[in-house]
Amino acid sequence: MQYKKHSSGFTLIEILIVVALLGALVVGLLATLDPFQQVKKGADTATRNMAADIYRSFVSYQAVKGQFPWTSDDITGLAASANAVTEGSTGYITQVISAGELKTEFVNTVGATNLGKIFLTSTAVSGVRNNLSVCFMPESKTFRADTNARYGVNGEVSSGCAATGGATACYWCAK
Repeated sequence: MQYKKHSSGFTLIEILIVVALLGALVVGLLATLDPFQQVKKGADTATRNMAADIYRSFVSYQAVKGQFPWTSDDITGLAASANAVTEGSTGYITQVISAGELKTEFVNTVGATNLGKIFLTSTAVSGVRNNLSVCFMPESKTFRADTNARYGVNGEVSSGCAATGGATACYWCAK
């Protein structure tokens, strides 16, 4: 009588083929997700939220006080760095925090480095300072392609931006 040898399990070749296929899928998935772009997108999201918070706080300050915290009619391209905005008795964000328009932990939460990415522009129209832009330069491809990333650092629409078909990287602005 002959007995058939019945083996259960996989051969080495079958296991290697499955591992190779899984490896190819992982490489394809990483190429699709691009983890560095995801990190940049997360940083841009945080900066966008910070810019929107700053914009809303200045608009609320102006609504209550009748003017922005700065005294000159025009502020153009002022980086919201620690020196320009947060420190000293004339720091604009410090004044907005004192007025209760931003939480006291705001500067510590976002950090001075992140504030340095923000640019404020305020221009006077007929002697009234009512035109405010809070802008930042996006790092991720997604935010650079966003239709709201079509401004120059001063908040003016720029026709050469990537979002409008140009080659120039432009700023995302809350206006």
